Amino acid sequence: MNTSLTFTIYQSANELPENWNTIANSTIFLQREYFEILEQSCPENMRCFFIGVFQNNQLVGVALSQFLDLNKLESFGERDKCLKTIIRNFAFKRFSSHVLFLGNCMLTGENAYTFLDFIPFDEQIKVLFEARNSIERMLKKEGIQIHLRTSKDFSKAEKDKINQTPFGSVFQFTTQPNMIFSIPEHWNNEQDYINALSKKYRDQYKRARKKAEDIIKRKLALEEIEQNEALIYELYHHVAKNAPFNSFFLSQNHFSNLKKIWKDHFLFYGYFLNEKLIGFNTLIKNGDTMDTYFLGYDETIQREKMLYLNMLYDMIAYSIKKEFKTIIFARTALEIKSSVGAKPETMYGLMEHKNPIINYFLPHFFHYLEPKTIWQERNPFK
Repeated sequence: MNTSLTFTIYQSANELPENWNTIANSTIFLQREYFEILEQSCPENMRCFFIGVFQNNQLVGVALSQFLDLNKLESFGERDKCLKTIIRNFAFKRFSSHVLFLGNCMLTGENAYTFLDFIPFDEQIKVLFEARNSIERMLKKEGIQIHLRTSKDFSKAEKDKINQTPFGSVFQFTTQPNMIFSIPEHWNNEQDYINALSKKYRDQYKRARKKAEDIIKRKLALEEIEQNEALIYELYHHVAKNAPFNSFFLSQNHFSNLKKIWKDHFLFYGYFLNEKLIGFNTLIKNGDTMDTYFLGYDETIQREKMLYLNMLYDMIAYSIKKEFKTIIFARTALEIKSSVGAKPETMYGLMEHKNPIINYFLPHFFHYLEPKTIWQERNPFK
């Protein structure tokens, strides 16, 4: 029997095999519905490719690849304007503007691929890199030359497996960790969480809640998301453009598309002051894991009302109440996420530049491409 793996590249969710979600049952972010969302409302500078892997004509693995054109990006982020940031932005625009990802640059975590258990790991990685190379050739026929190839995110266990394959020689990097909140089985409600906090962080909780007493929080239905789409995007865009680094900006219809397709798997919470929307956060139900997604707020009110911290507490309270096991708080704002109980998990990636000289020096250049975040881990529990 021929056990070799083959692959097919799809660019539309409508083309996917009928049993796609059966293989992709480990994460909602590899399923047909999510790919439909990406197809309809991915960032303007992004194209998505869906990889189906077959053995004897049977689907045995699925994966996601994304092409980013950084030339189409309005800004890499406006928060940090030091010399290192200027050099980084110039390097991306001049030498690395066309980036091909194996994985999802919109998320943090192991959302790049999944296979049936009996497929050996080295064969998985080999066929995925072959598929990525095939996508690169497709783009080249369109006149698009890839500069940088990146694969992400891998856990330490996955990284160690990669090191046992020929791809272990590719430059490996780490960025900000994935902040993960584990919910103890004996917690049943928000009060159990509060009781577990030390006095210092219980006082922080009380202070934040008191600051936001006049803010009304409620879940928004699809119609309300659509009605407020322009303001929602304005709030999101304010937060996104002030991040230390961005490789994309969401499309304005992204949140309404998520709600339309995912329905109750996607939660959108609006925060109102004097009946005006001043902030929002979003959550995605992913099996027994709650994934926090994009948010937005009015910065002047955020500071005064400790809005972001209150959002984190609300996410924790909801996830405990609904019996989720884990909350993925993802990257950025590491210290404040740590202060509510999230723990860092190092994620790894692979990167190679098509220019051999640049690729040789890539380990030395990387600290310019990815600004290092200095932060102190907190332990809020007794």
